[in-house]
Amino acid sequence: MVNFAEIGVVIQMAVAPAFLLTGIGAILTVMGHRLARIVDRFRVLKEGVSKKTLEISNELNSLLLRAKWTHWAIALTTTSALFICLLIAMIFIATEVSFNLDKYLSILFIVAMSFLVLGLLCFLREVSLSKGIIKL
Repeated sequence: MVNFAEIGVVIQMAVAPAFLLTGIGAILTVMGHRLARIVDRFRVLKEGVSKKTLEISNELNSLLLRAKWTHWAIALTTTSALFICLLIAMIFIATEVSFNLDKYLSILFIVAMSFLVLGLLCFLREVSLSKGIIKL
């Protein structure tokens, strides 16, 4: 027999990570837009100028470095989102199995947050590199 009170508690437990996924989705959108702008600028510089000056060469190298950091930020943040999805699934699985999965749920959450922190640090590095091209 289905215990509806227990299902309600499980759904409540899964809602918080689901909201976290929404926030991560917004962060990934910003990261994706930044990567697209980097790629667009790289293409303009690569195709538009026949004579490669030192300044253009330096900007191309800067764009490559920024793209690398943005790529890592997206990869790590996406991995975090995947672990959160796994966490949500395990919350529901935990209600169906006979042994306690709390330890594994905690580990999954810590791993997910670690990947998110690393992704945000990579993104912060890219933002820091991007301000280097501003000349007053």
